[in-house]
Amino acid sequence: MIDAAQRARIRRLFYAEHWRIGTISAELGVHHDAVRNAIESERFIRPGTQVRPTMLDPYKGLVGKILDDYPRLRATRIFEMIRARGYPGSVVQLRRYVAGIRPQRAEAFLRLETLPGEQAQVDWGNFGKIQVGSAKRALSCFVMVLSWSRAIYARFALDQTLESFMRGHVLAFEALGGVPREILYDNLKSVVLDRAGDHIRFHPRILDLAGYYHFAPKPCAPYRGNEKGKVERQIQYLRHSFFAARRFASVEDLNAQLARWIAEIAHVRRAPGHADGRAVADLLVDEKPRLLALPEHPMPCGRVTGVASGKTPYVRFDLNDYSIPHTLVKKPLTLVAEEQTVRLLDGDTVVAHHARSYDRGKVVEDPAHVAELAREKRRAHDLRGRDLLRSVCKHADDLLDALALRGESLGGHTVRLTQLLDRYGSAELDRAMAEALARGATGAASVAHLLDQRARARKTLPPLDAVLPDDPRVRDLRVTPHALGRYDELYAADSDDAGSSEGTP
Repeated sequence: MIDAAQRARIRRLFYAEHWRIGTISAELGVHHDAVRNAIESERFIRPGTQVRPTMLDPYKGLVGKILDDYPRLRATRIFEMIRARGYPGSVVQLRRYVAGIRPQRAEAFLRLETLPGEQAQVDWGNFGKIQVGSAKRALSCFVMVLSWSRAIYARFALDQTLESFMRGHVLAFEALGGVPREILYDNLKSVVLDRAGDHIRFHPRILDLAGYYHFAPKPCAPYRGNEKGKVERQIQYLRHSFFAARRFASVEDLNAQLARWIAEIAHVRRAPGHADGRAVADLLVDEKPRLLALPEHPMPCGRVTGVASGKTPYVRFDLNDYSIPHTLVKKPLTLVAEEQTVRLLDGDTVVAHHARSYDRGKVVEDPAHVAELAREKRRAHDLRGRDLLRSVCKHADDLLDALALRGESLGGHTVRLTQLLDRYGSAELDRAMAEALARGATGAASVAHLLDQRARARKTLPPLDAVLPDDPRVRDLRVTPHALGRYDELYAADSDDAGSSEGTP
C-alpha cells in the first residue's frame, strides 16, 4: 500500500514529467503494480484492445466459485487448492485477482435497545501522562454509562489497577443513585482472567463486587466493540468536549471540574437515542427507581498486601517508602492502600497511617516514629557509655548507682564522664570518682571539679582541644604577650587601701 503523498508524487512523475512506469518503480522503490494502480493504467485499455493472457486465466472460474462458497477464504489457501490442479503461477498474481473479485459483505448490526435500570457499560479511557513530582504517571479515566438514560459517571485516576477499577464502580453507584442489573465490559484483564468461547473465568474480586452489589458482569463478544458502543462514544465525547485544552492543577482539581461538567453540560444535553428530545438528567430521574438499591455500607476497595521492612524502619510501596515503628523492623505486616491513604497493620492493630504519595522515591514519615527511633538511639548510646565507664573505672558502678538513687538523668552525666575519661585517662578519673563518693558529692560536675583542682595543683592542666581554622590570617597570627607586673602593682595597691581602711575609726 502507498500513502496519498506517494500516490500524488507517482502521478506527477508520470503525467507531468512523462517518466516510464519502470523508472518510477525503480526510483521510488515501489512495485510496478503499485505504480499502475496509482496512475490508473487500466483506463488506457481501449475497447477492442487485446489483453495479454495470463497463467491464471484458466483458473479464474474456479477461483470465483471458491469465493462464492467461502467468501472469507484467504488467498494463500486458494493458491494451494488451484496449485494442486496445475496452476503454475505465483501467489502474488492470485492475491491481486482475489482482492478485485472477493465479495464485499458489509456486516449489519442490530440496534441494541435496553430497558431502564437494566444495563450499564464500563471502560477505561487513556488520556496520556502527567507529571507528579519526579514521577510520570499514566492518566486514565474510569467511565460508566447507563445504557437507557445515557447518564454518565467518570473519574480520573493515576493507574488502571483492579483496586481503582472497583473503586470506580462503588463511586459510580453512589453518584447514579443505584446499581444496574447487568454491566457490560470489554474483555479486560481486571474482569476476565480466561475465556474459551462462551466459557468465561471471571476475576474473583469482580465476582465479589458483583455479589456485594447484586449485578451480573457481562463481557461483550471478542472483536465486537459495537456491543459497548455507548461507553466508547461517551469516552470520545468526554475527550473532545471536556478534556481538550483543559487546565488543571492536580487530579483532584481535574475530577472536581469533571463533576461540574457532567452536571452542567453532559446531563443537560439531549439524550442520544431518544426521539422525545428529553435531557439526560430528566431520563435519569425516571431510571433511578428501577435501579437496584445500594447496600447500607459501600464495599471497601483498598489493596491489601503483605510487606516487611529491611534493616531500616520503612516499607516500600508504589515507588515510595513509608515509616513504621522501629520495633517492627523485618516483621511481616499487612499494608492496606486506599486512594489517598496507606495503612500498616500488625495483626488487627494499625501501627502506621500515612497520606499516600504518587511521587517517586519519596520518604513518607510519621514524626512519632522518627522521634521514638531517635530516643532509642540516644538510649543505646548512653548504655554503651556506661558500659565503657564500668569497664575502666571500678568506682563507676557506685557513682552511677548513687546518681540513680537521687533520680538524676544518667544520660547527661554519662556523656560528661566519658569526655573526662578521654581528657584525663581512666586512672585519674577513677580516683576522682572515689573522692567524690567519699565527700558525698556525686555527679559529673563534682568529678570534673576534683580533676581540675588536681591538675592545677600539679600545674599540669591538659591542653585545651582548640582547632583553629586553616586560614593563614589566623594560622600565622603572632600575639605579643603583655608584662604582668602592672597587675601585681594593682593588687598591692588594693591591699594597702584595704589595710588603711581597717584602721580608720
